[in-house]
Amino acid sequence: MSDALTAFTQQRLNNQKTLQGRFTMTESFEKEKTNDLGLVESQRQGEMAQPNELRRDFKPHQVFMFSIACAIGTGLVIGTGSALSRGGPGSLLIAYILIGITVFFVMTAIGEMATFLPMNKGFGGYATRMVDPALGFATGWNYFFKYIIATPTNLTAAGLVIQFWRPDLNVAIWITIFGVAIVAVNILHVNSFGETEFWLGFAKVLIMTTLIITTFVVAMGGGPNHHRSGFRYWQDPGAFAEYLLEGPKGRFLGFWACCCQACFGFTGTEVVGMTFGETPNPRKNVPRAVKQTFWRIACFYILGVLVLGMAVPYDNEQLIGATKQKTSGAASPFVVAVTLGGVPIFADIINGCLLVFTLSAASSDIYCASRSLYGLAKDGQAPRIFAKARENGNPIFAVGITSLFICLGYMNASKSSSTVFGYFVSLVTVFAVLNWVAILISHIRFRQALKSQGIVAADMPYVGFLQPYGSYFSLFISLLVIVFNGYDAFIPHFKPEVFVLKYLGTVIFIFNFVWWKVSKKTTFWSASDVDLNTGRREWEETERPEEVHWEGGLWKNILDKFKR
Repeated sequence: MSDALTAFTQQRLNNQKTLQGRFTMTESFEKEKTNDLGLVESQRQGEMAQPNELRRDFKPHQVFMFSIACAIGTGLVIGTGSALSRGGPGSLLIAYILIGITVFFVMTAIGEMATFLPMNKGFGGYATRMVDPALGFATGWNYFFKYIIATPTNLTAAGLVIQFWRPDLNVAIWITIFGVAIVAVNILHVNSFGETEFWLGFAKVLIMTTLIITTFVVAMGGGPNHHRSGFRYWQDPGAFAEYLLEGPKGRFLGFWACCCQACFGFTGTEVVGMTFGETPNPRKNVPRAVKQTFWRIACFYILGVLVLGMAVPYDNEQLIGATKQKTSGAASPFVVAVTLGGVPIFADIINGCLLVFTLSAASSDIYCASRSLYGLAKDGQAPRIFAKARENGNPIFAVGITSLFICLGYMNASKSSSTVFGYFVSLVTVFAVLNWVAILISHIRFRQALKSQGIVAADMPYVGFLQPYGSYFSLFISLLVIVFNGYDAFIPHFKPEVFVLKYLGTVIFIFNFVWWKVSKKTTFWSASDVDLNTGRREWEETERPEEVHWEGGLWKNILDKFKR
């Protein structure tokens, strides 16, 4: 009996040692380790990052809402007005569906690469790894350029929103105040930044939900004047407007104008990919964020443009006049819709909402630009000082240099300079679509490398719907937008300033690619030579207590926060 008891006790001790060894191995595996290629091998949430490395402290609900906050902005609340007046409700709806499908495949492409090879270098890192370091260089700097322009743009818009109430104060005052505020948010611990963006994103969701419901109620005759339009405006003046030319060609140009505006509207949807270097368990959380982010954004945008087409005729004088105001609450087609329904005071409410939209976007712009610069520095494609990070994982030097570009906003304080600044604003859409192209090319090469090296889809942590065919489709649409987005520079006559404006971003991208390719003699990786192994983590990851609440969904998580 004693021998049996001793044997049993020894067996228990051996089992405990085995379990302890597994636990220890798992824990050590959880710690962050980023190799020279920038591949994040692992890190346990809340533990100190390695020197000059990002911390994986973005929580799943923050990742999701951050991407929502970046994607829902003035492109929908204001930009849809000009698109509606140019193309009509039918063109607007079809364009948003087409570009929405395009962005969906961009998102799933990011999801496949990020779950297979989690990296903290942004999209340029994947282009370097899958295609050519020259493409990574061009992509990383393109993304940086986009967001250093977008930051002062959104701060200027925020200042002009305030001028809606206080026209006596110069916009430069508000650019300074808001600029200091968003820089302060960006030098916080990533978890604090994520929580701030979570609540700003939550406010955006509530605002957009309210706008869509209110506009629908007005369209169905629920306003004070009880004017019920329904789909009447789809018949008179019609579903498709003529733009620049008459007849079928004019209607096609109207549709194409809507497509170009829709690209601007969906700009930022891919931003969720910038958070992967600071997200725990990307193989579990990234697919959730990709799926849920897109469908919620698609619902907001597609439902939003649908109800706008019901409530506002494209030839309405208030709509045409509103689109010329550009930035204040009165410029929103949602304001026009509710005003037509008999609620003119809605302009003040929308103006306050726009302030939330623009400040949230400006804050996330600094985040995206700084992380892109950090990734470039890690690859040796930018000065090494920008690869340094504080103990809390914040790339302080990258944030600092990015913040300096806020000063571009002061150009708008001078009326004579505002035209030049407007040219910078128009570059954002081109830079955004070029980013999509780089992501899609990287993903296509990623899939080709998998096939060449005998890795099947069943071995991937996440497989996107209709991939890789979806990436080919989205690449085709994105290239069409880049090539033909300058159509209005030729119709009805050639306008050189518009031509330069529409194609400058593409020229910069191509120049950066060629310059880095020639000067560094970089290698275009063949499918069999793409490194798919270095830095890959084990596929089994331990569950963490802090992730359990995410399984209940976004609303349960929000309710849990109020209970604390």
